[in-house]
Amino acid sequence: MAKPSIFQRPVWVALFAFTAAFLWGWAYPLIKLGFSEFEITTSMTGSKMLFAGIRFFTSGIIILSVARMTHRPFGLRETAKVHIIGSVLFLLVFTLLNTTLHYACFYIGLSHSQGSRAAILNSLSVFVLVIMACVFFKSDKLTLRKVTGCTVGFAGILVLNLGGEQSGAYTWLGDGMIILNALCGACAGLLTRGVGKRVDVFVGTGYSLAVGGALLVVPGLLMGGTLPHITLTGLFYLLMLIGISTVGFTLYNKLLTCNPVGKIAIWNSLIPVVGAVTSCLCLHEAFEWKYALAATLTTAGIYIINKGAHHLGSLRTRGGYTKRI
Repeated sequence: MAKPSIFQRPVWVALFAFTAAFLWGWAYPLIKLGFSEFEITTSMTGSKMLFAGIRFFTSGIIILSVARMTHRPFGLRETAKVHIIGSVLFLLVFTLLNTTLHYACFYIGLSHSQGSRAAILNSLSVFVLVIMACVFFKSDKLTLRKVTGCTVGFAGILVLNLGGEQSGAYTWLGDGMIILNALCGACAGLLTRGVGKRVDVFVGTGYSLAVGGALLVVPGLLMGGTLPHITLTGLFYLLMLIGISTVGFTLYNKLLTCNPVGKIAIWNSLIPVVGAVTSCLCLHEAFEWKYALAATLTTAGIYIINKGAHHLGSLRTRGGYTKRI
């Protein structure tokens, strides 16, 4: 019997999955710190898109470079070549939802919202994806566990809107954009199953980030976007975000190719918690009582959905992955 890969050994699986979730949680405060250091204000939409585009384009190039060095196939799979135009269009739509539209909404929304609030609100994508998968895929059944998990999770989202304006009222440019970002992520999650049928998923990840990042850079520049105040600290934040995308996606994708998705996805429950806590610590945001309650409910909802699952049909794919920050 072949010796299990390091990515299949329980201790290492837990360590790698925890690392990916922990890194993605840190993206929330780092993005806002980057905006501040580069002096990108809430009204500078072009600059936000440029900042995001540089991050993901660079990350995609790094992943593709590693794919080239490890001799992964870059072309379409043989079955996908039969309908080459359709396959290319599918991958383009996936790229737009997975990176370009997803992060355009996220960066705009995050600049108009508290990092801790956005971290919790963004977990909406998990519950939307579970429900949509039950609608579009016959293999996904709407079980009592899923209904319970989604109900608890949505309760956490609703808790965010308790209280008056001083405790953080709903805003279209803040919460609205984060919700759109979550919907884009959920839709991309549905398409993930088809990515592995058309191209090596590691390469597909690189394409998605590189092309999607470029599609953020170009309109960002056309809208007059710049990085007004470049400092070593600002570049450090940007490099950290590039590293988060590169390492996070690489670890998470590899784990999903070697393990049941449900076993790995349960670690996603850490992301809103880490994002909320690190935002309060790094950005000196006031930690509202409802953030703790919302984080607890959303984490519980994600856990309930994944608890005891050997695999999650809505996310199951040949080397597929779940969208993260």
